[in-house]
Amino acid sequence: MLEDIRAIAFDLDNTLWAVEPVLARAEQRLLEWLREHCPRIPERVSIEEMRAAREQLAREEPERAYDLTYLRTAALARHARACGYDEEIAGRAFEIFFSARNELEPFEDVRPALERLQLRYTLASLSNGNADLARIGMAELFALSLNARQIGAAKPHPRCFERLSQGLRLPPAEILYVGDDPRLDVEAARACGLRTGWINRRCGPWPSGLAAPDLTVADCGELADVLE
Repeated sequence: MLEDIRAIAFDLDNTLWAVEPVLARAEQRLLEWLREHCPRIPERVSIEEMRAAREQLAREEPERAYDLTYLRTAALARHARACGYDEEIAGRAFEIFFSARNELEPFEDVRPALERLQLRYTLASLSNGNADLARIGMAELFALSLNARQIGAAKPHPRCFERLSQGLRLPPAEILYVGDDPRLDVEAARACGLRTGWINRRCGPWPSGLAAPDLTVADCGELADVLE
């Protein structure tokens, strides 16, 4: 059924690594930096309030809601201004967060499986997040890496998968898109004509009411086994 596949594209966060502990550690690193360099911000604004401010900003500027880098930097600039600091501190603060956000280890099955798959398929990534594969040390595994900020839209918007197809120079039916989210990854990719794979690392049930993916696997190692 998947013998016509020529490229495999992956979601990143929670597909190739667990993102929640990464973000928690990055936010803690940011908080420590703020306490040292502009202490009035963490004295007046908690991490939870910073998160709420980003969500509010996304509602105020829905045309930029896909851009997580913008939301975080712009929200930090607002906090700086409200606490009597120059807004330029936001860029420096974001770099502290972003550096820590890219200090991560993929799941242990990921790199060996991608190296196997790379021998037979063109590999790509498409993510709503702002992970930097070069900083992480995985850029060489992917011929194409796209994210919402580059595209100007976030999954499940069809533009994401259209750009993926254009970038790979392949029709959608020859691309297998693999991710952990049944709706943002599987349902959205299928609606755009791609073949779909669900990484079900948590062994959860497939949501009722959604058409099943072409493949369901526990991890990238099983994906490589099935496709071989």
